[in-house]
Amino acid sequence: MRLDLAAQLADALTLARSSDDLHEALARSARDLGFDHFALALEIGGGAANGTSVLIHDYPASWADVYVGFNLAASDPVRRAAERSVLGFRWGGVRTLIPVTEVEQSMFDIGSRHGIGDGYTVPRHLPGELTGSCSYVIAPGRSLPETMLGVAELVGAAAIATGRRLAGWDGPAERPRLSDRQRDCVLWAARGKTDWEISRILGISHETVIQHLKVARERYDTTKRASLILCSLFDGLISFADIFRWRMRE
Repeated sequence: MRLDLAAQLADALTLARSSDDLHEALARSARDLGFDHFALALEIGGGAANGTSVLIHDYPASWADVYVGFNLAASDPVRRAAERSVLGFRWGGVRTLIPVTEVEQSMFDIGSRHGIGDGYTVPRHLPGELTGSCSYVIAPGRSLPETMLGVAELVGAAAIATGRRLAGWDGPAERPRLSDRQRDCVLWAARGKTDWEISRILGISHETVIQHLKVARERYDTTKRASLILCSLFDGLISFADIFRWRMRE
């Protein structure tokens, strides 16, 4: 029964052809899942010049005015927690994902006064391409529809995919290409090794390491080592696991 509902709601979302269609489909999904409100927030393009933002919600107008007027996005613990999770999470569990300051905690209290109670947020991350979330929210005094959270996970993912499609962002036409040896140099640089240390590890000359990293910086259009490492992480050339698993073995 719940899988049938998930399929119906996801189909309605993926068939959306405009922001208005998506808003209507999200409102229906929130209602059918037992929630009162929804919010879809996407940052698409990873800071690229042609990137864009998507925000679709049906929050009470008073809360939207407060949130935007006081720039509460900058201190939104749910938004920050979404960047640390690969699965949907209850707002009551945010503290298990991130430390929450008194200022951030006050956001929940302010939200409650404007009709925002508990919620369930589905996050998605495509490094360098998309960071976003779909949240389903209940009014104060109500309980989350626990039996529907799994459905919300599936439907929220469909909403994020549709929002990305409607934004029309296809990503970079061509990613920078590095040779295997250039990637090795970038990886060891990310692990904190100097050019000389990298040359000893890889069995190549110091000058060759310098040249490999210079070419890598040029292809990523950056002049700084730290920026090269960050771009490589976003692009999927290297991963945090590549870096930290090795450090844990040291």
